[in-house]
Amino acid sequence: MPKRDSTVRGREFGAGVREALRKAGLTGRAAAELAGWDPAKLSDMLNGKGGVTEGDLHRLLGLCRTPLDETEHLVALFHETSQSGWLQVHGEKMPVELRTLHEHEATATEITYWCMNVVPAVLQLPDYMRALFLGAPNVPNKEIDKRVAARTARQQQLFQRRCPMTFYIHEYALRLPAGDGELMSDQLHHLNHMSNRTYIMNRVVPVSAGVHAGLAGVFTFMKFAKLEPIVYVDAENHGVFLDDKESAKAYLNILASLDRTALDVEQSRELITSIAS
Repeated sequence: MPKRDSTVRGREFGAGVREALRKAGLTGRAAAELAGWDPAKLSDMLNGKGGVTEGDLHRLLGLCRTPLDETEHLVALFHETSQSGWLQVHGEKMPVELRTLHEHEATATEITYWCMNVVPAVLQLPDYMRALFLGAPNVPNKEIDKRVAARTARQQQLFQRRCPMTFYIHEYALRLPAGDGELMSDQLHHLNHMSNRTYIMNRVVPVSAGVHAGLAGVFTFMKFAKLEPIVYVDAENHGVFLDDKESAKAYLNILASLDRTALDVEQSRELITSIAS
C-alpha cells in the first residue's frame, strides 16, 4: 500500500489537535457533533486535507479549552502544513524542536541514528549528559538540569515503546573522554548493557575504516507505517527536519554505506568492551 505524502508540520499539527481532543476527553465523533460538523470534516483537518478555516480551528480548540499558548502554536502550524522541511532555530533555552522530534519518535516504526563524535543521546547516562553540557558554551548552567531531564524522558518514551533502533557510532565517540575515566567506563558498559535489549542494535564504525559516508554529518532517520520517512539533522543552535523524498533517498544511501563499513553487532560489542577496560 502506497505511503501518504505529508509534511513534518502537517504531522505535528494533526498530532497536536488529537492531543487537544484527548485532553478534553472527546472522541473525534463527539467533537464533530459539538462543533456541528460532519465527522469527515474533522478527519480532513486531522489528516491535513483542508476544507477547514482558521475560524473552524479556533472553534474546535475553544470547545477543547486548549490553553492559549498551544492554540497559538497550532494556528501557526495550520497555515504552514503544506510547507516541506522545517528549520527550527533555538537560542540558549532547551531546543524547541524537541517537541517535534519526540512526537515523531513516538510514532516511528523503526529509527536509525548515526553519531560521529559522542555517544548517541538516547543511550547516554545522566552524568555523561552533564559532562557534555558543561563543555557546551551555548548551554547556560541553569539549563543543564532541564536538558538532562528532557533527554532522560525522551529515552524512557522510546524504551517503553520498544521501537527497533539501530545506532551507528564512530569509534572516536567511544574514545572521546567525557568526565573522568570511571564515567566513560560506565557509559561504555551501559552501551553494551542496552544492546542486550532485542530492539537495540549497536554498530561501530572503526577508525581503521578511514574516510566513510558518515562524514556527511550526524542524523536520525525515522520510518513510519503509513507515512514517508523523515530525517532529522541536529546542529549547534538549530535542528532541521527533512520530509522530501530526495533527502530520504540520499540519507538511505549513507545508511547503506555505513552498514557495509561498520563492524557487526558482536564485533562492535567486543570493541566497546576493550575500550571500556
